[in-house]
This record gives sequence, structure tokens and C-alpha cells, in this order.
Amino acid sequence: MNQKDNSGALFRNKEKEKDTHPDYKGQAMIDGVEYYISSWLNESKNGVKYMSLSFKEKQEGGYGTKESNKQEAFDDDMPF
Repeated sequence: MNQKDNSGALFRNKEKEKDTHPDYKGQAMIDGVEYYISSWLNESKNGVKYMSLSFKEKQEGGYGTKESNKQEAFDDDMPF
């Protein structure tokens, strides 16, 4: 795919098997760096629907799950 800078696309995840798997997956290029995008459909406590997004550099690996993204963020903050 010929990706323009500062743009991307999301597609419905046809391989979703668990709630933690993203509802949509795609790719983007931001400032010349390629990223994988994962997106989950959510609803706030007030009933407002929204999409949460996760970006991961392509060189870092594949699409993440909510669990793996949270774990990675948690591990980075550990003092030991």
C-alpha cells in the first residue's frame, strides 16, 4: 500500500476472537514513521460511544491487545 505521510486507514478486524482483540486494525504513517493502529469500540459511563486507539511502530512488532498494551505500559513504570 502506498501510504501518504500523516494519514492512515482502519479496517474491521475479521479475525477477532476475544473481547481484548481490537475491533479494527490498520496502518498509518506519521512523520515518515510507519505504525500499526488498533482500535476498540467503547461506551462511556454516560452512554457516549467512542473509539480508543493504540499506535505501535511497525518495527516493534504486530498488533497489540488491550492486555498487552496495558502490561507494556505498566512494565515501563516499574522501578525494579
